[in-house]
Amino acid sequence: MHIVLVNPEIPQNTGNIARTCALTRSVLHLVKPLGFSIEDRYLKRAGLDYWDKVEVKLWDSFKEWEKHYQNAGIYLATTKAARSCYEVEYHPDDMLVFGCETRGLPEEILKRYSGQQIRVPMLDIGRSLNLSNSAAIILYEALRQNNFPGLR
Repeated sequence: MHIVLVNPEIPQNTGNIARTCALTRSVLHLVKPLGFSIEDRYLKRAGLDYWDKVEVKLWDSFKEWEKHYQNAGIYLATTKAARSCYEVEYHPDDMLVFGCETRGLPEEILKRYSGQQIRVPMLDIGRSLNLSNSAAIILYEALRQNNFPGLR
């Protein structure tokens, strides 16, 4: 599986997601601009000692990432989606795409992938779940559907 973070802003969230990716053998894609340096101590601390165990790909833009993975199964996580993340049939190489913590994914990207949007079910009483929690929830549903390949 692949987790794609588009313009992440909070190093601790990215570090937590990197740790989740390491423990599930998922690839982490970071799409610039980033709201922090990849040398950030908070980023490294949140990822603990897992950074050498996760495959991280750094992209200069969403368009650059998109060109490379145009034929992949792509799902965009957004609170604006009508479809639950539990209503999708995931495949082992799917791309789970998440926007930045304060704004989510840009409207232009959401429009291009209008049929591939998913959401985590939650009450509409505030903003949304934390980015790293949402990524873990959706990733583990995708892994569960594929019988947790290679995991014990």
